[in-house]
Amino acid sequence: MFTGIVEHIGTVAEYKELDESVSGGNGVSVTIKDASPILGDCHIGDSIACNGICLTVTEFDSDSFKVGISPETINRTEIASWKVGTKINLERAVSQEVRFGGHYVQGHVDSVATITSRRPEGNSIVFGFKLRDDTYNKFIVEKGFIALDGTSLTVTQIDDDGTFYIAMIAHTQEHVVMPLKKIGDLVNVEVDVTGKVIEKQIDVHLEAQISNPKSSLAQLVGKLVEQKVAEYISKSK
Repeated sequence: MFTGIVEHIGTVAEYKELDESVSGGNGVSVTIKDASPILGDCHIGDSIACNGICLTVTEFDSDSFKVGISPETINRTEIASWKVGTKINLERAVSQEVRFGGHYVQGHVDSVATITSRRPEGNSIVFGFKLRDDTYNKFIVEKGFIALDGTSLTVTQIDDDGTFYIAMIAHTQEHVVMPLKKIGDLVNVEVDVTGKVIEKQIDVHLEAQISNPKSSLAQLVGKLVEQKVAEYISKSK
């Protein structure tokens, strides 16, 4: 679990594609350097959010760490755009001592979005985004949380076509990678997990109600159908 408050910016030092002879083949191995501020308490197997993607540390030294990335993660995120020199947002998994200044972020990226616009507004930058997968539009709400490249942000506006916007203050601009990106670049998107949990609970409840003929919902639907049939018959006479 993460907070979406980026701790440090690292740099891709190595991006190596793995072949099928390697365990977990067809994925990639990435080494990220300039990471010493977050490695003082690091252990093999620790989780570090890299541009919002929860990845497992497989090797590390005083300045860098290595992670292995599966094909599924590559397909769902913007990892394919990484290369040597790419700057990466870094955040360690939360501990009991961490204050939640952002929101609950799982590090499980849902999709990617394209930066469609960026414009100054005072000392802030307003970014516009369009999701690759429209199915996640329903989870993005005005004034709701969203994690973009692992940064906890607030949605300020949503257009009818699903384009959504955030306003990034000057302090945040200095501590995350998004200001380094340009229009057309991709960002990793994790929608607020609360919306997904609520949708699942509603789906399960409705399915249970519909499958039970004695449930209140099934009885209500039955009454409505009977009423409409009676109205149709009455009008046909």
